[in-house]
Amino acid sequence: MIPVLIAQAAADSAVDKLVSAITNGLSLGAIYALLALGFVIIFKATQVISFAHGAIAALGAYLVAYFATVINFPGDLIGGPTWLQWTVSAIFAVLMTAVVGLVIERLAIRPMIGEPMFSIAMVTIGLDIALRIISNDFISTEARPLGDPFGTSVWEAGPVSMAHSEIAAITVTIILVVAIAWFFRTRIGIAMRATAFDQEAAMAQGISVGRIFAIAWAIGAGLAAVAGIFASLFPRASQGVSSETAFFVFRAFPAIILGGLDSVPGAVVGGFIIGLAESFAGKYLTWSGFGVGFSGIVPYLVMMVVLLVRPYGLFGTEEIRRV
Repeated sequence: MIPVLIAQAAADSAVDKLVSAITNGLSLGAIYALLALGFVIIFKATQVISFAHGAIAALGAYLVAYFATVINFPGDLIGGPTWLQWTVSAIFAVLMTAVVGLVIERLAIRPMIGEPMFSIAMVTIGLDIALRIISNDFISTEARPLGDPFGTSVWEAGPVSMAHSEIAAITVTIILVVAIAWFFRTRIGIAMRATAFDQEAAMAQGISVGRIFAIAWAIGAGLAAVAGIFASLFPRASQGVSSETAFFVFRAFPAIILGGLDSVPGAVVGGFIIGLAESFAGKYLTWSGFGVGFSGIVPYLVMMVVLLVRPYGLFGTEEIRRV
């Protein structure tokens, strides 16, 4: 009887571990997918590799902390339950971050149109440093709680155990992915796709390329802000947004490269693949003697293996050059 109970306990433990790896990977992949999606939209429309993405994400998370906990805006104006007040604060912070994206595009990126890609990339690195310093000065040395209504609450159903913030992250990601897919079927979305395909041909058809660039940066910054918010909540961060939040974005770069720099569906698929890979490595490889930190290396190993087979990513457009 005892051996049977031991075997059953081991089987239950294995199932719990597997389910935990899947749920954690999906929630982590949702954040990576949002980061990759914003990055790819900017690159696809403007051919700019934005290294300022991390600082923008951290800025969005800080704005939520500022609006929701410091000045309680717009909670004092709308009233209602706490979750509604916080949601409105978060939406307002995302919109403000989108405006920051517009300003960055207009003042720093548009004047660089036609310049070498390396020069534009260096500009975005400078923007990243500047925004990060400004955000860190406001955040100070202690992490800033976002005042979210999720807290450390966990939803459990059989072997499934997920934090409320994880469920929210997956739900919001699905909604935003559907919204982006719909957007690309609208008039502006079609104009953005045309601009991404051929800027000169788009201009010849009367499309305002500058306007498309601005919209792409606004959308990319807004998606980065949403990802930064969820990256600053439990269980990803125990105390809120901090000076380390901006560096979290660099963990999403394997997802961006894996899916393909110019592929919107690839960004989503790559985000979830990398999230699941990192989660499974954290659950299983630590028991095999690799150490806790090895899970952070696995996404880059997965990326390298895929690029050896498909150098342009899973969904990236292959460029054919004549020699």
